Amino acid sequence: MTKRDLAGWLHYQERINPRTIELGLARIHAVWQAMGAPRPAPTVITVGGTNGKGSTVAFLEAMLQAAGYRVGCFTSPHLLRYNERIRIDGQDATDASLVASFERIEAARGELLLTYFEFGTLAAIDLIARAGVDVAVLEVGLGGRLDAVNIIDADVAIITSVDLDHQEWLGGDRDTIGREKAFIARAGRPLVLGEANPPARLLETARQIGAVIRVRDADFGDAPGIPTMAGNFQRFNAAAAVAALRALPGLAVSDAAMAAGLAGARVPARLQVLPGLPTVVVDVGHNPHAARALAAWLDESQPGAVQAVFGALGDKDVEGVMAAMGPRIAAWHLASLDADSPRGLAASVLATRLDAVLPGAPRHLHANVAQALAAARVAAGADGLVLAFGSFFVASAVLAGS
Repeated sequence: MTKRDLAGWLHYQERINPRTIELGLARIHAVWQAMGAPRPAPTVITVGGTNGKGSTVAFLEAMLQAAGYRVGCFTSPHLLRYNERIRIDGQDATDASLVASFERIEAARGELLLTYFEFGTLAAIDLIARAGVDVAVLEVGLGGRLDAVNIIDADVAIITSVDLDHQEWLGGDRDTIGREKAFIARAGRPLVLGEANPPARLLETARQIGAVIRVRDADFGDAPGIPTMAGNFQRFNAAAAVAALRALPGLAVSDAAMAAGLAGARVPARLQVLPGLPTVVVDVGHNPHAARALAAWLDESQPGAVQAVFGALGDKDVEGVMAAMGPRIAAWHLASLDADSPRGLAASVLATRLDAVLPGAPRHLHANVAQALAAARVAAGADGLVLAFGSFFVASAVLAGS
């Protein structure tokens, strides 16, 4: 087997399979079985949904750690380093451990072509299982039914929210998308729904599966404590996380541990305020549902004129995101992402999209995020606000340069 460092392995994974996304469980299940079918932990929680997954994973991790449990987490995508995707006892996976895991996966896969995400999912299961943690918290990637994480039977599953995203893979309406996400549920086990009004087909499918359904407001309320992460929507993520822990009879997590975890949980690029002036807020919001939450936060905060640093990928509802922000943005600093990703849109394309929904909105076109951020800072002045959002690539670039 060729010896590679972590960067070499990631490059190899990106080109070994011609498809970036290839839904289905057969390939990854076969390789997982060849590796001995390890269960990542005695207790497993899966977290699916359109938005709020990363924050919910962080709340679960923080509350469980406050209660004295050892926790392994898998999330995606990463912001600055691939290692962020796998955390054990609050520490990112090391390069050496990832390389060793990829070598084990490569030896087990035979002729099967795994995707980049499937390699990462197997590495997470492998490394978390080898660490001997008490609880594994696994973020579901795309959808649920055919997502790689769904090879694992969770003791409790959470669906944070359901809205339009990845429609080309999951369907064009909330009902269809909700059905796809429902399949992370298991018969006789709790399924926590973070929305008060989940899609009808999600509920129907979960009942057919035989899950024990718990719905926000109907079956559980606010969490015992207040999350310190900004945004009213974090209350709902926190409530779902608490409901999931309470639905697990084998785990003892006191209200005090829950409150401490909620107060201490942090996730980068979720309404994250950077130090210095002008105020720069960075958020990974990249679909209309997330943009509506951002707009509500702006309305609650009443910060005045906002300079937006915005970039997007071609498979996103760019117009929907822009329309949701509407007149709250004083000027759009549009950043080209075509050099960052094959799916990245050029600033000129973003400008055309902006004209379609907000004709005449002030805009400035930039070659990259760094240039857009620099211009937005100048335009904002010391007392203004810069909001950087639209893609993980935007958030990553802003944080890398901060």
